[in-house]
Parts: sequence; structure tokens; C-alpha cells
Amino acid sequence: MVLGEEASKVSKNERIGYLPEESYLYRFLTAEETLDFYGRLFDMPADIRRERARKLIEQVGLNHARKRQLREYSKGMTRRIGLAQALINDPELIFLDEPTSGLDPLGTREMKDLILKLRDEGKTVVMSSHQLDDVQDVCDRIGILFQGELKELGRVDELLRVEQETQIRTSRLSPEAVEEIRQVIARHSGETIEVTHPRTTLEQLFLEIVRQSEERPGLRAGSR
Repeated sequence: MVLGEEASKVSKNERIGYLPEESYLYRFLTAEETLDFYGRLFDMPADIRRERARKLIEQVGLNHARKRQLREYSKGMTRRIGLAQALINDPELIFLDEPTSGLDPLGTREMKDLILKLRDEGKTVVMSSHQLDDVQDVCDRIGILFQGELKELGRVDELLRVEQETQIRTSRLSPEAVEEIRQVIARHSGETIEVTHPRTTLEQLFLEIVRQSEERPGLRAGSR
């Protein structure tokens, strides 16, 4: 069953959006013409097609290339217009296959933010990816497949929780305070595994550097 209907029922496809890993698009069409073409397949009135195309092109960050033929697009730009095409019918259920493939770090972050926005709008997004960082960032529930078998299924926050360990984060502790905390843990038969500073992610570091560079043009390594 899909959306409460038999999976073989063709009419239910009007309520589904799909972005394959490799988008099969007409390379001689522009972004506007592409979305207009797919809007026609859903029998959308011309005024609605134009408005949906305008909003989606802006949403996926292709305003600057809306009049260019797709054969001039990079792979990342092709992923963006492919996503816009998958959303032209305002679907309830969206399937995304490797949605961040070919995107640079900024494009990847924008794609993930867009997926989260779709979720917040009440849409169901099913995403397949080998990029586990992306999966962790955007998914509420995950299934892990190995050799064709479903090995795990559940909520991300529950699956990633390490029940046997307790993490305490503080700030501005002196070495003496840290040693006192170690002693308290030992008195309660606990084991101090690690006392260190928290780490950011490479993605967060990259985005922060880009933000700082935009605020301070000419900023170079070692001058922050």
C-alpha cells in the first residue's frame, strides 16, 4: 500500500515526487521550460505552472540560471533542477535517491535544509543515501540495509545513544575542578573514559569559515 492505495494503482503517482540518482532531463530545455513541461504532464493550468516554476527555481537557488539550457548546467545544478522537477506537483510523498550527490559543501547544506523544510511542511520524505552524515542530519527514522536485508530500523536519536556512558559538558573548569570530578566519579565506582574539548564537524567548520569570509573579505588562514 502507498498513500492508502494499492501500489499498482497508477493514479496515486500524482501524489508522489521522485528524484533519481541520475536525473533524466531534456538538456536542450531551460529550467523554466523543464518545469513547465513536467507541470503539463500533471495537467496543471498555465498560471499555476508558471507560479510553481518560479517559486521552485528560487527555492533551489537557480534564479541566476533560469534561462540557461540544462546542457550548460554542472552536476550540482542538475541535482537542483531535478529536485524542483520532483516537487512540481506539490507531492505528499517524496523519494530522494542520493540527493546530495555532486553537490559542494554549501549546496549539500542547502539541500539538507530544503529536505528539513519539506518535512516541516508535513510531507513524507524517503531518502536513500550512502552519505551517513547527511542521513544523520536530516532523518528522523532510519533503516540500515546490508546485503539486501534490513538489519536495523528505528529513530536516529535512539539508535545513536550510547546507554552505558554519561556525557557532561561544562565550561571554564580549572584543572583542580576536573581532578575533583574524577575523584567523585571514582568514589561512585565509575570510570573516567575521556576528559577533552568537544569537537565540531568538518561541515560546520567549513560553513563557519565561509560565513566569516563573507563578513571579512580577504580573510586568510592564521588571521582569524
